[in-house]
Amino acid sequence: MTALLALSPLAAPAVASAPYCYEEPSQPTADVSDLRARFTSANWMQTLQAVYQRRWPSGQALAVAQARDPYWNQFVRKNSFEAFAESMMVAIHEETHMWDLDPSRTRWNVHTAAWINASRQDTAIPLHDGFPRKEILPLIKDRYSDSMDGIYLRDRTQGEYHLQGVLAELNAGLTGLPAVTVLQEYIRGVGASNARDIAATNLRYLLLYLRVARDRHPTYWATIKNEPKLRELVLTQFLRTAYWLEKSAPYTGKLGGPDADKITATNYAPENLAVLEEFTGRKVRTDAQKHCTT
Repeated sequence: MTALLALSPLAAPAVASAPYCYEEPSQPTADVSDLRARFTSANWMQTLQAVYQRRWPSGQALAVAQARDPYWNQFVRKNSFEAFAESMMVAIHEETHMWDLDPSRTRWNVHTAAWINASRQDTAIPLHDGFPRKEILPLIKDRYSDSMDGIYLRDRTQGEYHLQGVLAELNAGLTGLPAVTVLQEYIRGVGASNARDIAATNLRYLLLYLRVARDRHPTYWATIKNEPKLRELVLTQFLRTAYWLEKSAPYTGKLGGPDADKITATNYAPENLAVLEEFTGRKVRTDAQKHCTT
């Protein structure tokens, strides 16, 4: 795969017309049989870094950055290589939160950070507070994301989270998905069975949040629309979701249910694409190259 194409500031009209695509280096068929054969509960971190070095360098970089985090152990299953591989959906998801929400990079509801990939980590992205994400619930007319809606939108605490929470969950989901996509042959569809659903659902939440901001909170909408770093992050996450949902599509039975594709279809509804393009100033593709702008 080619390296991630650099994203230029969205504010400049001349740059804004230039098309680009989100891509990330990965070699999902690279041989890791030797690493699997040597795997033990004692060398799991070294194994993780070595596996991702061969198959997904961004995962290796995150694992290196988080190697001393004492919370890793509670998310990693070590009884077999297969269990270990499957547990990476949750482990990498949670370690992304650890990086993104570290107080050295994030101040809750003021500015956020995002581990995108090995070559890009964004910090101090302005958020300007926002409004409770539960306000998007009336826009959800189906049951496709119902189980996650109950956790993130209807819960008394989680539903009160603002844009910070929306972006943090999306970014974690967008790191957990490739974490198991590149290890799909070892996945049995237990601990990673909703990886695609998580990514699609959290993109849904972001698009609906933007619609509510525009329609019900015009002052806030005008403020965040004037933040190039935030607009760039939103566009990146949209294209990145498309990229990894496409890469993981052949493994839907292991890495997600049929509702993931149904949620994705709603994400491309005209009203959702319209708010995305209005917010970012970029036009996205809806053909086979959904990870690209036109």
